[in-house]
Amino acid sequence: MHRALVELSWRAIVPLLAVLGAGCSAAEQAPPSPPCEEACQDKVALRALREMIKLVYNITLQGKPVGPQDQTTACPLGGSAHVYGDASSNPVQGATEVNLTYVFDQCAYLQRDDQPAENYEMTLTGTVTEKGTLVVQPTSTSAVILSSESMSFAGTVYDPPLEYNAQQCVVEVGQNGNHLAGQMCGRKVGLNL
Repeated sequence: MHRALVELSWRAIVPLLAVLGAGCSAAEQAPPSPPCEEACQDKVALRALREMIKLVYNITLQGKPVGPQDQTTACPLGGSAHVYGDASSNPVQGATEVNLTYVFDQCAYLQRDDQPAENYEMTLTGTVTEKGTLVVQPTSTSAVILSSESMSFAGTVYDPPLEYNAQQCVVEVGQNGNHLAGQMCGRKVGLNL
């Protein structure tokens, strides 16, 4: 008789646990990401380009003496990046004037974030110039122009990942503070960094 009571108790508890478990799992699941069409995908690819330029700058030139620059580095997930040109600094204003060229050769990088539009796994090939002022003080803003006659993007953008492949794109964008806008691959694009 004791055994029958135990079985009866478990038979009553298991369905209750299933109902409670379903309620918890539904509450823990994040809502699906909104769709990411071509314009959205271009924004993520442009973010990848800007962040990879910043990464290469920080790895190779950050903290180096001002003047002519010429450095090469391996990229985090393969390939390489070469940066050369001129960088001068104004410590009073907290600004760095740059006229730099970045040559990406199958340079690969992965970025993961809670925001779907800040996720990518991108490989860049091509040359891009960066001209303007980079600022570290909160009272001033960075102002740079990024230009490329032929930049190739291959990889994924967004979360969940979407394939992205754009070959030999012309890139002409300007950064004013945290806003980046212009044209990429013949299409208008803009985003806040």
